Amino acid sequence: MKITLAGSRHFGVETFNMLRAHGVDIARVVVADGEDRLAAAARAANIPVTVQASPKLIEPNEIAPGTDLIVTAHSHARVTKDALKAARHGGIGYHPSLLPRHRGIAAIEWTIKEGDPIAGGTIYHLADKMDAGAIAAQEWCFVKKGETARELWERALAPMGLRLMAQVIDYAKAHGSLPAKQQDEQFATKAPKIVEDAAPKRAVG
Repeated sequence: MKITLAGSRHFGVETFNMLRAHGVDIARVVVADGEDRLAAAARAANIPVTVQASPKLIEPNEIAPGTDLIVTAHSHARVTKDALKAARHGGIGYHPSLLPRHRGIAAIEWTIKEGDPIAGGTIYHLADKMDAGAIAAQEWCFVKKGETARELWERALAPMGLRLMAQVIDYAKAHGSLPAKQQDEQFATKAPKIVEDAAPKRAVG
């Protein structure tokens, strides 16, 4: 199986290492920043690196020829419809929530903010609508009392993402297709970026 991996930072590198351990051919790595640690890991392994023309979009010409599957790992760029068509099986990504709950960039923060007792992760098919593609794999975990978003990510959700991605990759290799279960829109919620009020509070009295 030939994969184009788009991503960044630590989770991008961990996904890169997991894919190589699972015997797939990483044909190209796509990054928004050419100095990112994922780009460095790819160059060290003699794998071609493409820097996106736009940090917010991944276009068809940035996908390696003959790609079977696009995998995103900590990528904040939207993979265009034509780019998805350039891969035989389209694309998948990992979202740290039980989709369709908490669609958006701050899924873990909203999990904590809303006091959810249960969190989870989802491997989903990339689609036009953010985090709305069919589910390929999903798993849940408990949230510890007083746990921060970073603690939850590092303890449970990042390892879960790698585990689920490996399961889906192994399934695709064995069956030549990807699992797909449509999300139930009636349970969809949004998780936009949380902007803290940085303005100083005026003293009363």
